[in-house]
Amino acid sequence: MNSLNLIFGRLAKLTIGIAATAIVGMAAVEVWQVFARYVMNDSPSWTEPVALLLMSTAMMFGSAAGVRSNRHFGFFVLLDHVSAGARRALLVIARGIATVVGLLLSLWGWRMLSESWDFPMAGASLPQGMVFVPVCLGGALIALFALEQIISPPPAAQPGE
Repeated sequence: MNSLNLIFGRLAKLTIGIAATAIVGMAAVEVWQVFARYVMNDSPSWTEPVALLLMSTAMMFGSAAGVRSNRHFGFFVLLDHVSAGARRALLVIARGIATVVGLLLSLWGWRMLSESWDFPMAGASLPQGMVFVPVCLGGALIALFALEQIISPPPAAQPGE
């Protein structure tokens, strides 16, 4: 295993950890919302925007981890029915598309983040731009992981794997 794979492997584990933490956090926020609303009869306003922020974090970081594990952004059904050379070409095309999509998510997310940072989020004392942080970071990770697989592809999977 070369140093690039080692670095990206660690980054992927961190990415999965962040996505998992966001899912657990989202569940905890929703539990608090239900408890506060039905037991205490005092529904907090911050729970919905925070839960949406955590959901976006889990989704974007989970998608990036899926790209790294070669389980997201691919022609998976088609790959089982083509030759090894065509399979490699399709994988490179899929990784190229994932790279472009990741870069666009990151760049457009940054633009929306910077344009909305000065506005308060409805219901929570956070800047509105905060909702675009996962889009920026997740998009960058998608692009990085896709580029890694173009530069240093994983071992070729056999049809049906």
